[in-house]
Amino acid sequence: MTPDTRPHPEEAQSAISKDGIGDPGFAVYVHWPFCQAKCPYCDFNSHVRQGGINEARFRSAYLAELDHMRAFTGPREVGSVFFGGGTPSRMMPETTTAILERIARNWTLGAGAEITLEANPTSVEADKFSGFRAAGVNRVSVGLQALNDTDLKALGRTHDVSEGLAALTIAQNHFERVSFDLIYARPRQTLEGWRDELAKALRLATGHMSLYQLTIEEGTPFAALHEAGKLKCPDESLARDFYVMTQELCGEAGLPAYEVSNHAVPGEESLHNLGYWRGGDYAGVGPGAHGRLQFDGARHALSNLYAPENWAERVLAQGHGIETSERLPGSEIAEEYLLMGMRLSEGIELSRYAALGGEIDYITIATLETDALVRVEEDRVMATADGRLVLNSVIAALAG
Repeated sequence: MTPDTRPHPEEAQSAISKDGIGDPGFAVYVHWPFCQAKCPYCDFNSHVRQGGINEARFRSAYLAELDHMRAFTGPREVGSVFFGGGTPSRMMPETTTAILERIARNWTLGAGAEITLEANPTSVEADKFSGFRAAGVNRVSVGLQALNDTDLKALGRTHDVSEGLAALTIAQNHFERVSFDLIYARPRQTLEGWRDELAKALRLATGHMSLYQLTIEEGTPFAALHEAGKLKCPDESLARDFYVMTQELCGEAGLPAYEVSNHAVPGEESLHNLGYWRGGDYAGVGPGAHGRLQFDGARHALSNLYAPENWAERVLAQGHGIETSERLPGSEIAEEYLLMGMRLSEGIELSRYAALGGEIDYITIATLETDALVRVEEDRVMATADGRLVLNSVIAALAG
C-alpha cells in the first residue's frame, strides 16, 4: 500500500530549531545506484546494467522527486548536497547540473554549501571532472579502497593502484577538497602491511580520509565465502589492533578521527555527514534513498523503492518513489541522536538529548567517566579513546 505522502509545507520546520537548541541544518542526498561492477563486500543499493540506462528518463525522475520533497519541506537553506551510490561519477555532468539547478530553484543553496560527489577511479576522466566542477560540485570522494594490486583484486575492484593514484591526482587538480576511502583489516592483511599502506595514504591525503574496517555483510558474496570458511578475516583482537594503529598514525599526521571511521584536518570534516550524525534534516532522492524530514508536526523517516527501474516508473507516474513514511516517536528521535552523535568525537549535547525525549542517567554517566570510557565537558558527553573501543556498550549504557 502506498503511504500517505501528501506534503503540508505549512507544517515544515525543524524539530531542533523549534526547541531552540540549535539547528544541525538541512541537506539533500542524491542516490545514483549504477556501478560498473558489484563489489563482493558491498550491500549498498548498487546495480550493474550491462546494456546501459536511459539517463534522460532517470534525470526526469530525480527532478520530479526533488519537486515533491520541496513541497514537504517548504523553504529551507541547503547546507550540503551529496551524490552517493553506486557510482555517481558514472552519470553525465549534464545530469549533475540539472539536479543542482533544481535544488537551487527549490531551496536556497547556501553560498558555502558543500557539494560532494563520490567517484570510482575507473570512471574518473579529466574532461568529466571539469564538467562536474562547472556543475557546482566542490568536493570529491574517491573510492581507492586499497593501495596494493593483490588486495584490490581480492576486493573485486576493477582498477589497479596506478589507475587509482592517477584518478586521485586528477581529482586533486580539479577540486580543492578531496577525500578518499580505504578498507583495512582485510583478509591476510598484516599490521605491518597496513602501517606501510596507511603511511603512504597519509602522504597522499589533502585533508580528509574515510578508513573503514572490513565488515562481512549478510547476503554478500563475501558473507557466503566467510561462512564456507574460504574467507578468513582478522579476529576481534587483531581487528582492535588495526583500529588502534589507525587512530595513532592518523592523529600523529594531523588527521584525527572526528567520527569512528572518518579522519580530517580540523576544518576539513564532511559537513554533509556531520549533518547526519548531528541529527539534521535531509531529503533523500533516488532509488533506495532514505530521508529524515519534519512535516505534519513530527519528524518522519522516509525510504524509497529499492529497484531503480521501479523507482523511476513510480516517480514519473506519481511524482515520488516513496515506499514508506514513518512518523517517529520522540523516544526514537532521541535514540537516533544518541546512536549517531556518540560516533562523533564531539559527542552529544545532554540538554538537546533531553529535549528530544531522552532520559539522562547521571549515575551511569559518572560511572562511565570513572571508568575512563566517557568524558564530560559542560553540556557534552563524549567517548574517550578507550570508550570508542567498546562504543556499542557505552551507547547501550547511556540508553539505559
